[in-house]
Amino acid sequence: MTNDTWGQVREELIKRVGKSNYTTWIEPLRLSDLKNGVARFEVPTTFFGDWVSRNFADHIRGQLSQSGLTVDRVEFAVSKTAADPMAKKAGPASRPATPARRVPPTRGQADDITGAQLEQRFTFDSFVVGKPNELAHAAARRVAEGGQVTFNPLFLYGGVGLGKTHLMHAIAHELQANHPELHVLYLSAEQFMYRFVQALRDKQIMGFKELFRSVDVLMVDDVQFIAGKDSTQEEFFHTFNALVDQNKQIVISADRAPGEIKDMEERISSRLQCGLVVDLHPTDYELRLGILQAKVDHYRNQYRGLVLETGVLEFLAHRITTNVRVLEGALMRLFAFASLVGRPINLDLVQECLSDILRTSDKRLSIDDIQRKVAEHYNVRLADLIGPKRPRNLARPRQVAMYLSKHLTARSLPEIGRRFGGRDHTTIMHGIRKIEELMTLDNQLADDVALLKRLLQS
Repeated sequence: MTNDTWGQVREELIKRVGKSNYTTWIEPLRLSDLKNGVARFEVPTTFFGDWVSRNFADHIRGQLSQSGLTVDRVEFAVSKTAADPMAKKAGPASRPATPARRVPPTRGQADDITGAQLEQRFTFDSFVVGKPNELAHAAARRVAEGGQVTFNPLFLYGGVGLGKTHLMHAIAHELQANHPELHVLYLSAEQFMYRFVQALRDKQIMGFKELFRSVDVLMVDDVQFIAGKDSTQEEFFHTFNALVDQNKQIVISADRAPGEIKDMEERISSRLQCGLVVDLHPTDYELRLGILQAKVDHYRNQYRGLVLETGVLEFLAHRITTNVRVLEGALMRLFAFASLVGRPINLDLVQECLSDILRTSDKRLSIDDIQRKVAEHYNVRLADLIGPKRPRNLARPRQVAMYLSKHLTARSLPEIGRRFGGRDHTTIMHGIRKIEELMTLDNQLADDVALLKRLLQS
C-alpha cells in the first residue's frame, strides 16, 4: 500500500473517530507492512498499541478494506526506535522514519484539545427544569454566563440519566457561542487519565501540564473514575489547584457526592467541596411528564399526522421511573413504530411496542430504585438517606427504605447493608423490625409504606 493510500484512509478516519481521537491515537501510527491480509503498524509504546487495538482496530481495518485493500486484521508493535534507547544515537539513515513529534502545547493550542464531542441536542433550551434539578440548572446557567463566579468548582452529582452530562454540554455550548475567546475543555475523567498516562509514556509530562493549565474553563465528567488511581489523582489535584489559583472555572460531575466517592483521596474530596456541590435529585412524576411533553413536540414535527391518545404520556411517566434516557428512548420507539405500522399511539400500542422495557421495569426493581423513591417521598436528599447522619427526620425514611428493600428485592441483609453506607446486617434487621412494629401502631406510616409499595410495583 502506498503512503498516498494510507493518507486517504487517515482522512476518512478523522471523520469516523473525530479530530481529538485522531490526533491522539491515529496520527502517531506508522504503517510498516501489509502482507497476506495483515496490516502492521508501529506504535510508540505498548500501552498505546493496546489502547488503539481495543478501540480503533475495527475502524482502521474497515477503512482499509473500503479503500480496496484486502485486510483481515491489523497488528500493532512498538517501533524499534521507541523500544531501543540506543537507537536515538544512530544517524537518520539507520532508523525508519517516524512521525514528527508534536511541539509541546502552548496556550494557543488549548482549543485543539477538545476531549469529547459535544452532543448538539444537549442545550439549555432542551433541558426540562423541575423541582429535582432546578438548583443544578440555575448554577449551570450562572457558570455559562462567563466571567467570575462566587463558587468554584461547580460539582454536579446524581444517578444515571438525571441530566449531569446534559448540563455540562449545555454550559460548554453556551460559553463557546457567547465567549469564543475562552478556551473551554470538556472531557471525561477517563480521557484525562489516558492523556496523562500517554504523556508519562512519551515523556511529555511538562507539555501535558502546560496544556491543561492553559484552559479557561475545565469540565470533567464522571470524576469518580479516577478514584483509586493514585498518579492520576495526584496530577488532577495539581491541575485543579493551578486553575483555581488562576481564577479559572472548573465544573465537575460524578455519580455521588465528593465525600462519598470510594478511594478518592481526602485532599481531593475536600477541594471538590470548596465550591458549590449540587445534587440532581431523582426525577419526580411531574418532571418526567414534562420531559415527555417536550419530546412530543419534537417528534410531532418529525412524524406528522400521528395521533397520540390521552393517557399515554401519563402511563409512561408512572411506569418508567429510574432513567430519563430509557424514558426518552421509549417515546422515540413508540413514534417510529406507530409511523411504520400506521396506527395511533394508544395504550394498546404501548404494551405491544414497549413490552420489553415494561417487563424489565417490573423485574429489575433495585435497592437504588427504592432509595430514590423513598427519598423523593419524604423529601430528603438521597445522599443523606444512605449516609452516616442519624437525625430523626432521616432515621425513619431510612428504615422504611430498608424494610422495602428486604420485602421487594431478593437481596440479603448484608447486601442491603452495603447499599446503605456499609451498615452491618444487624442494623438492617433492627430497622426492618422497627418498621414492622410501628406499622401496627401508626396508621400514617402504614399508609406511607403501602403507597410506596404501589408506586414501586406499578
